Amino acid sequence: MSSESSGAFGAVTEFVLKTTPPKAPRHLLVRPRLSAIEDSFREHRLIVVQAPAGFGKTSLLAQWRREYLTQGAVVAWLLADGRDDPYRFLQGLVHAVRVGAARPNFGRLLVEGATAVVGELEGVTTWLAELAMSALDLVLFIDEADHLPQASLTALTYLMHNAPSNLRVVVAARSGITAAVADLEGYGQCAVIGAETLRFRLDETIALIRNRFGARVDADTCARLHELAEGWSLGLQLTLSAMERESDPLSVLGSLSSSAGGLRDYFVDGLLSKLPAADLTFLTSIALVDQLHPDLCAALSSHEHAEEQLARLMRETPIFVASENGTWCRLHMLARDVLRARFAQLPQKEQAQLHGRAMHWLAEHGMVEEAARHAYAAGEYSVAFAFAERCFYDAVRQGHQVAVLDWFERLSESDLEQRPRLRLAAAWVLARSERHDEAERQVDRLLANPDIDDELRYECALIMCAAAYFGDDPDLFVAMFKPWAGSAPTRDPWLLQIHANRLAGNAILHGDPAQARRHQQLVPAFGGDRPAGYVARWGGLMVGLSYLVEGQFRLAEEVLRPALAGAELGLGRRNPLSCMLASLLATAVYERDQLDEAAALLANRLDVLERTGTPETVMYAYRAAARVAAAQGSEHRALDLLEAMYSTGVARNLPRLCVVSLAEQIRIHAGRFRSETCRALVQRIDEIVQANADRGPLWQKLVIFFQTLSHAYAAFSVQNWRGALEDLAIAGPQADAMKIGRYRIEIMALRAFALDNVGEDGVPLIREAMNLAQTFGLARTLADAHPSLADWARRVAKESEDVGAGGQIPRAARPPVENKNAAPRALPSMGLTPRERDLLEQLARNLSNKEIAIAMSVSEETVKWHLKNLFGKLDAGSRRQVVRRAQLLGFLEGGGAT
Repeated sequence: MSSESSGAFGAVTEFVLKTTPPKAPRHLLVRPRLSAIEDSFREHRLIVVQAPAGFGKTSLLAQWRREYLTQGAVVAWLLADGRDDPYRFLQGLVHAVRVGAARPNFGRLLVEGATAVVGELEGVTTWLAELAMSALDLVLFIDEADHLPQASLTALTYLMHNAPSNLRVVVAARSGITAAVADLEGYGQCAVIGAETLRFRLDETIALIRNRFGARVDADTCARLHELAEGWSLGLQLTLSAMERESDPLSVLGSLSSSAGGLRDYFVDGLLSKLPAADLTFLTSIALVDQLHPDLCAALSSHEHAEEQLARLMRETPIFVASENGTWCRLHMLARDVLRARFAQLPQKEQAQLHGRAMHWLAEHGMVEEAARHAYAAGEYSVAFAFAERCFYDAVRQGHQVAVLDWFERLSESDLEQRPRLRLAAAWVLARSERHDEAERQVDRLLANPDIDDELRYECALIMCAAAYFGDDPDLFVAMFKPWAGSAPTRDPWLLQIHANRLAGNAILHGDPAQARRHQQLVPAFGGDRPAGYVARWGGLMVGLSYLVEGQFRLAEEVLRPALAGAELGLGRRNPLSCMLASLLATAVYERDQLDEAAALLANRLDVLERTGTPETVMYAYRAAARVAAAQGSEHRALDLLEAMYSTGVARNLPRLCVVSLAEQIRIHAGRFRSETCRALVQRIDEIVQANADRGPLWQKLVIFFQTLSHAYAAFSVQNWRGALEDLAIAGPQADAMKIGRYRIEIMALRAFALDNVGEDGVPLIREAMNLAQTFGLARTLADAHPSLADWARRVAKESEDVGAGGQIPRAARPPVENKNAAPRALPSMGLTPRERDLLEQLARNLSNKEIAIAMSVSEETVKWHLKNLFGKLDAGSRRQVVRRAQLLGFLEGGGAT
């Protein structure tokens, strides 16, 4: 072979590689919200995917390529690189269409004609014109476009601005493209997808991990991995790769947050250690602050080009997380930890200087809470306490409790005496946790002041109400609030919203959930008053709770879903209020048979609820988590969760949690007719109720109901149907009095089943229970009550042909069985004719020409003619290569190579 021929062959081979799409990853997760057929993407013919390395740009393009192919579009692929001068870039475009459209003659004049006279843009114009005349519906993917030289980038920009109606262009790059299409984006002609859109959401992370490890990794672990990786695609992949190398995948989790681990090693060895010394010094100097601003970075680093340096690092490295408005950003959590470890090795004097610079800048810009922290770290204690006094009462009003509690631990009694607003803030935080006694001591100190006014006395009463509510003392809650229930001696919107929340809680305790919602509706409108935002979310929690109590789970979901989204956005996923809202929403979606979503809502939140959740939300969370586990076939996991709930009740001195935990265990064991276990658990409940006989009537009412229901389930376990009916006859009116609608339906169904077992007619009652369950969207109630009851209800529904009621009994999900020998199927495509697609399917079945002719009802000569066309379009030299090329290019799916 001559050197000229060898060079031509090498050039062709190179373009084959550049225009062959990469193989989709084995564990590629298709994300529906990023589907190419979504309205936000489908309506745009130009799409730019721009994000730093590791955010899954190529994976998204692989997903879209497959989706476009299934829609019948012709898909062309081009991988750009730094050697693509304008003419070479044009050659790549031509070869991309030739391969994707199976048209070997496309652009022959451009590639084989007078190349010297083709200008940078004239060639692209000719390419666009030929494409427009071809009538192909073409989707052109250009990956790594940021590698293009400036002249070729100009040609790409020209192409995007002049794309004909039959061309859709999708460009992926790390940086430098969005500026070129800013005008198109402004006119709505181009969609831009950035790093924040590409970040994995929690449900996507769970799906990704479950695809690899199945049930071996629970939702809690998935959530912790998600928070460590912060939704970063490469971070997740590195972590999952490390997990696959271990016999115990969960052992990797501990190493990630310590000194070793795939993701942490990436930051230390694979990224930070390779940065220039100036960049590493810059990053170390800014790592001490949580949120970064270009001006703040300039103040910390004393670098006149800090803004440009920050912008460059944000473009070139994946260690930054940008805010919505683009001005502020922060370091990725693991990168920040590594850099802060480097910061801790600096001389103490230098550390104090940097903290001092941060303090001054933050204070000057009104960020007093952050300034207080840096003042304390700089050793400026008096300044730090003065800042804390200025801001932490407002921080409590906005729901930032953890920071206040940290400061409370640093303050002495004399500090609190000098700063009563700090004491008031601490009292609020302590009341909303398990430290109720400490909250009472702080309130007593405030009330001891002889100059206290009515508004502060009223606020102290609200604090003590909160302590009573979190301490599960409803009778004390009512007694503390009663003197102030008629009117609030304040015009403070924040306190007025709390007043409405207290009225709502009081109404629910007295069995009037509808009145609780009315109290929320009567709260004055606060407009954009920020301090009212946090307690207004508490109002949403009370409304959602009122619907849950009634059994109105659809309405509860409508209220709780936006409330949770707002709380997570404003406060964070693991904020106590976010966790409490999640516990209620998880209960609502579980009852509607959405098990995976319920598990995701509770993932990595139970530990927060244990310490800072109200008894109601802790109870709902653990009960939902246990029921999800049981429904998924992990009864041992369900019982373990209920034991953890019992331990929380003991640790926080909340005996009602212990009773509910035991009651749930009895329900599970009764379903398996484990009579001795049920008897022992019922005895424990009776002992707890007896030991707390001195508690008030409201508490007694709540607990005795579960005691009575547990006795009924224990009777079920020994098939003592008459005894069960007696207990249910007591529990039913108790549920009615408290307006707890879900339990009312459950008791109705249990009564019907017991009546049927003693020879009486329980069918009308079970039909009514099924009808009510359908009305309120309770898909799990009858199935959870008792397995035998659920089977009987199905038979009744079938016999009566009551499709609606029968639909309320959930059936076990049957996962699709993967057919590894699925028949080959040619996807619709403009690149191949219908006859060629039929022939391709027959080739994939390894049929001879004669057999193909019989199957297609044509002559062997016709088969040979179509086969010749396939060989040319797919650039193949054998039948096996035709099939393999068709599979590679997305023309054929299923089947094996011939």
